[in-house]
Amino acid sequence: MTTVLSQKIPFNMLNMRHAAAVAVLAFALPLALVSAARAEATYSFETTPGKLPKTVVPTHYGIDLNPDPQKLTLSGTELVDIEVREPTTRVVLNAVNMSLSEVSIDDKLRPDVSLDAGAETATLSLREPLAAGVHHLHIAFSAKINPFARGLYYADYPTGQGVKRMIATQLEPADARRIFPCWDEPAFKATFTLTATVPQKFLAVGNMPVMREQAVSTELKRVDFAPTPKMSSYLFVFAAGELERITAVVEGVTVGVVTTSGKSEQGRFALENATKLLSFYNDYFGIKYPLPKLDLIAVPGGFGGAMENWGGITFFESRLLFDPATSADSLRRGIFSILAHEMAHQWFGDLVTMGWWDNLWLNEGFASWMQEKAAEHFYPQWKAWFNGYGQKQYAMALDARRTSHPIQQKVGDESEAMTAFDGITYSKGQAFIRMLENWLGETTFRDGIRRYMAAHAYGNATTADLWQALELAAGKAVSTVAASFTEQDGVPLVIAETNCNGRAQRLTLRQERFVIVPTRSAGSDTAALPPRHWQIPVAVGPIGRGPRSNLLLDGNAEIAAGKCGTPIKVNLGDIGYYRTEYGSKDLSALTKALNAMAPEDRLNFLADDWALVQAGRAEPPSYLSLLGRIATNDQRAIWDQVLGALAHLNRLARDRAERPALQAFARTILRPVFDRLGWEGSGSADDDDTLLRASLIKTLGEFGDADIIAEAKRRFERFLQDPASLPVALREPVAHVVGISADRPTYDTLLSLARKATSTDERLRYYYAAASAHDPVLARDTLKLALNGELPITIIPGMINTVASFGEQPELAWHFVQKHYDPLFAKLGPSFRDEFIAHLMTNFSDGAYAAELLQFAPAQATNGGKVTTARAVETIAISADLKARALPAMDAWIKEQANARP
Repeated sequence: MTTVLSQKIPFNMLNMRHAAAVAVLAFALPLALVSAARAEATYSFETTPGKLPKTVVPTHYGIDLNPDPQKLTLSGTELVDIEVREPTTRVVLNAVNMSLSEVSIDDKLRPDVSLDAGAETATLSLREPLAAGVHHLHIAFSAKINPFARGLYYADYPTGQGVKRMIATQLEPADARRIFPCWDEPAFKATFTLTATVPQKFLAVGNMPVMREQAVSTELKRVDFAPTPKMSSYLFVFAAGELERITAVVEGVTVGVVTTSGKSEQGRFALENATKLLSFYNDYFGIKYPLPKLDLIAVPGGFGGAMENWGGITFFESRLLFDPATSADSLRRGIFSILAHEMAHQWFGDLVTMGWWDNLWLNEGFASWMQEKAAEHFYPQWKAWFNGYGQKQYAMALDARRTSHPIQQKVGDESEAMTAFDGITYSKGQAFIRMLENWLGETTFRDGIRRYMAAHAYGNATTADLWQALELAAGKAVSTVAASFTEQDGVPLVIAETNCNGRAQRLTLRQERFVIVPTRSAGSDTAALPPRHWQIPVAVGPIGRGPRSNLLLDGNAEIAAGKCGTPIKVNLGDIGYYRTEYGSKDLSALTKALNAMAPEDRLNFLADDWALVQAGRAEPPSYLSLLGRIATNDQRAIWDQVLGALAHLNRLARDRAERPALQAFARTILRPVFDRLGWEGSGSADDDDTLLRASLIKTLGEFGDADIIAEAKRRFERFLQDPASLPVALREPVAHVVGISADRPTYDTLLSLARKATSTDERLRYYYAAASAHDPVLARDTLKLALNGELPITIIPGMINTVASFGEQPELAWHFVQKHYDPLFAKLGPSFRDEFIAHLMTNFSDGAYAAELLQFAPAQATNGGKVTTARAVETIAISADLKARALPAMDAWIKEQANARP
């Protein structure tokens, strides 16, 4: 699953908040303790975690759904083949927010039914024990079609013929139980046969192809789907509406793109790439895609990402469709990435599924890794690993905190499972897999993956099963190295220092734990974190050409490092998951050699220096002093790193005396880069210069560059008269700059553009631009839109957060959420309570707001909510610490540099 907007895992990782201080201990745990802590066994149904009893298991569901899209109700029946493994008087399965009737077993037993809303279960109680063996459970049920993406939901969308409505499902991790009663845990795999009754004009889509359709009235038709392979309940999919479909056939599989009427041609790019990816994955995994069809379903609302339902992947429309008239060419990169991610899940997650949510990384970490691997294969010019560096940086920022967790984490219930969809699971998982593949070798690693797939197809697995397969392929121990990264939290810090002995140079390496904890209390614990020990694949060598050393760092090491004075770089290629801190003379030598480094090493050096500043291990001005050494024509990823760091400091400096000098300094660094590129591009519309240009316009506008703001306004006014005058690639940055400085007429114009648009991309562009307005009166008007029914429910959280972040009105947004919590919760559902509120509060850098969040009871109503609240409180504390520590030091350095100029 990929999530965005008010999400768990942001796609753009570059500007996330992470910071702060304190030294760590040099003590290292003995390796024996790490190995002893590794307790996970290979998969067993009997021992896999979960909430449901394992005495009764489903083998097949026959489901008949009757949704009413107008009344927003759902009724249905199901006949479930169950295997009773030992005699029992109780059958326990999941059901929530529904009523059950006509419950029978084997057409004769009528159990008593008890619903537990808190546990989300239905218990069927019998007077006499049900004998071991095969039985048949019949249930009639009724439920709701929700306005939010949990269970079966609806999405209203504008067309030239008025507002239309589509319905679709979103079930991960545990919302199949909102549609039909079921064993809604991943270990309870079964086959599913779906029948649905829908309006005649609707196209219905499920996991499998349609077997037959027949009219049941002048208004309705009955659609029967073929049975699925054995799969987990969260992978069930059903979507219906006034839809159309384009298809292609590859290796015997029909691949389709399903859209609302009139938009199917916008799915051509996705369709062409899906066919290429299917063949690529068939070969890589060594098992061909096993279903007869794969649909890519574009949903114009409801949720903001994508979901890997087997045979019917759902996408938020703007993540799948490409309209040359309104979409920047660079959008193809995002479409390919999310498509490659969700299609990889058809193997990692769907064919082989984790036994319980504690091993979610087996799904998400691998899909995140494969999306980059596939992009490097098909579009090497995109430089997917290099330009996607922010994903690893985001993971390491989270992983350096007290509220981090191991990749393999304990998950107690469904609300905690929701919190597992985070930067550790996705991005640390991705980065670790890349490092592991590099250490084992590409061919060996692939062979291990093929063994894993073959051994566990149509079943479940744990991480131990994966290590077993890789060890068989590699012929060496993998688990002890891997467990140090997956079974404990934390980021390694490799401390590197050279010493000369005559003309020869020796490099000493030792490891500590890299931590970011606040040195001042701002509602968060300031105590040091416990030490950790890793076995780290490390690559070191001189800048440029020269011999490199690859070693497995287990504690400390000393190696030869060439001639005395040769600058030695650690983490060559930026593939390792660790930070590096250099001795003073090594840091000086590498700084002087910055532009001689390979781009990946230059990026790694900059990112590590910024992280050391945040952790209090480097003086705050040290990072700023590096920026003047970067060439204006350096690559996009380098400047993206700089843009992210400066933007973070700018947000911390809101309402601070240091902000004007910081913004002026940022303009002096960034403006020459923009001037080299100019407003008009000379390359393709999908090159890195085009993307960097857009980022610079937005950031310079936020930093108050008068020329950029004036030119953006001029181009926007011309665009209103002649839309063709503004290239599509510039529309978002221009709208953003116009939005943050908007007056009432400009604000109203932006809203008018959003309201008239039928393209999801355009609606998002102009609504979010309006929400970025710094004027508090306009910000209040934006917040009112969240309640008046105008905004698509999908973007309400994003609009509120944009008011808080880019609009720089977090106080208004927070007060609005508190005042209108009940209607917002009714609209947006549990994720608003359990995730969004805590995420919103990370816009603050004042401990008083951390205290307010802790006092806001709804945010901690579930175990998952408590987790996200704790993370937000720590984020606020870290931001407060960095603000207090770094801004004055940087301000003094900036002014000192200004005074030193002739």
